[in-house]
Amino acid sequence: MPYPKLDRDQLAIKKLSDRKNKVYIENDHVPVTQKPAHLSELRQKLIEKTEGRIRQARQQQRSVMLTFGAHTIKNGMAPTLIALMEEGWVTHLSTNGAGIIHDWEFAFQGKSSEDVRENVELGQFGIWDHTGFNINLALIVGAYEGLGYGESVGKMISLEGLTIPEISFLQDEVVRNIKTNTDLAAAAADLCGVIQKFNLKPGFMPIPHPFKRYSVQAKAFELGIPFTGHPMFGHDIIYNHPMNHGAAIGRVAQNDFLSFAKSVSNLDYGVYMSIGSAVMSPMIFEKALSMSQNLIIQQNGHIDHHYMLIVDLAKSDWDWQAKGEPPMDNPAYYLRYCKTFQRMGGEMDYLTADNRDFLLTIYQKLTERN
Repeated sequence: MPYPKLDRDQLAIKKLSDRKNKVYIENDHVPVTQKPAHLSELRQKLIEKTEGRIRQARQQQRSVMLTFGAHTIKNGMAPTLIALMEEGWVTHLSTNGAGIIHDWEFAFQGKSSEDVRENVELGQFGIWDHTGFNINLALIVGAYEGLGYGESVGKMISLEGLTIPEISFLQDEVVRNIKTNTDLAAAAADLCGVIQKFNLKPGFMPIPHPFKRYSVQAKAFELGIPFTGHPMFGHDIIYNHPMNHGAAIGRVAQNDFLSFAKSVSNLDYGVYMSIGSAVMSPMIFEKALSMSQNLIIQQNGHIDHHYMLIVDLAKSDWDWQAKGEPPMDNPAYYLRYCKTFQRMGGEMDYLTADNRDFLLTIYQKLTERN
């Protein structure tokens, strides 16, 4: 017998426009010309090393991947991330579910970041209409269209709306594909059910995004650069809304994981930068690299020459490249993300820095010497 479940349809959902926010993107974004904080000589050398590796990777048409936690978006680093894409330095960006949400809220209303403590106490944290409704609907539509997580939301922001198919067309899609393409048939059936439950009208549904110039995932969609989202179920506020649909989340997240793995498969002589992501980045990277090695080994090859720079605020004096994995009695052993990446072959360095200072410095060095 199934366990009893909470009924999200009974939640009192408030207007996003009534929510207090901490970050306003027009005031709080960081321009690409801002001078970063002074970094030590050792840290500067690591960044210069990374700059050189990025240049080599792009010359050889190898992947340059940038994976980051949500604070990179909250800290107003969209202009730098967009510039890195536009100028051809980065070939793949990825973040977690919260990064997707903050980027969308900035594009939609120009502000994000609620008071978690206060709103949990009030039974209101994450229970907002537009964020839950629009992002979830974009993912459901995207799942039907065969898109990824970040791509689905980026497309909605870029086009400032979603296209809702006719129910009769979706029903025909189910019948046509039930034997030959069950994924499409199931996604069409899911979208059909959502359209009926929420009484959505067919055709183009306009969703204005007046601040979309600050959206990293929208710009990635427009440039055709993969921006992948890697959520964990229940971790993000969109799961609080009745529009949330588990099957759609699974489809778009799976598409993005496989897109991420495809970029990893091109990482020999490439660069992987992981910024402020202690769990998501190392966990998806190790599985993607294992699959990529499996396929390349079958072709008598191996990925051995990838460079990984891990950036976070936690201090570590351990030389991971020279000394390998530290002993268990050393505090550095418990920097799990460093330990994971150090096991991934290639070459790994760890940089203690604020994500704003690192991104500004690496971008400005790439630009100055270009």
